[in-house]
Amino acid sequence: MMKRYLDLSASELANIEKAELLYAIRASEGRILVSECIGATQPLLNTITNAELAASQGADILLLNLFDVQAPHIAGLPEGIAPQETLRELKRLTGRVIGVNLEAVDPAYATEHNDFWQMTAGRAATVENAQKLYEMGARIVVLTGNPNNGVSNQAIADALKAIRDAVGDKLVLITGKMHGAGIVRESGSALISERDIALFVENGADVVLLPAPGTIPGMSQEKVAKLIDFTHQQGALAMTAIGTSQEGAERETIRQMALMSKMAGADLHHIGDTGWLGLALPENIFTYSVAIRGVRHTYSRIARSVLR
Repeated sequence: MMKRYLDLSASELANIEKAELLYAIRASEGRILVSECIGATQPLLNTITNAELAASQGADILLLNLFDVQAPHIAGLPEGIAPQETLRELKRLTGRVIGVNLEAVDPAYATEHNDFWQMTAGRAATVENAQKLYEMGARIVVLTGNPNNGVSNQAIADALKAIRDAVGDKLVLITGKMHGAGIVRESGSALISERDIALFVENGADVVLLPAPGTIPGMSQEKVAKLIDFTHQQGALAMTAIGTSQEGAERETIRQMALMSKMAGADLHHIGDTGWLGLALPENIFTYSVAIRGVRHTYSRIARSVLR
């Protein structure tokens, strides 16, 4: 019997298939929290992964950024874990579904830079990388972009189609941008349009990623609500995202963004990875969770043993 994600335990999430996962998310009615984490940096708690810390604060789904499929590494995992087993080990330790970001760099906007976010081949939105992630234990792939990498909506759509044709029956595919990702003309209120959403869904998106209200200039609650309504009309789910370092803002700001996102119609709520570099402020993950579903479901997710 299919259940809502709110009620699923680690043993049920361990082998959940795509159709069941999408049903479980939809049935939870806007109460699922996705916490983005970076495993390439020193964890906040030294020998404990940032993903485990996010899970301890109520995150339902853990989304890894800067995870290189060709050089798998998550800082804080126990010693002796083989590189190809990193995602499965993280899933075992947290009892959560694991997702990973891939980036679709547009050749017309690709730039060479030495920033922390610079691209690597193992993070590119390719069929090979997506297939490898599935084999390693990921069940969600998010096609998006990090700062200055030149990721365009068209490039995302093109990569999405190829990935959908190869592994679209196995992986939940989420597409969109939280910020311009190095393309000024696709920033602010022009970050994403109904045309982009239709293109994403046509090419295989199960979930469209949109900036949370208040995170991008011009992205008001009303505008995001219209984009989410259009996304739902196209048959896809919607995930609002905080990807502008506001995951490090004060709790009241997080509460406002959470409630605006819920009122706009979000099916999934994302909180970013750079409150401190690598993770949102832990208290903000908890605050967001309580805002969208109260303490009962928040404590249930935190307290539910990974041995269940």
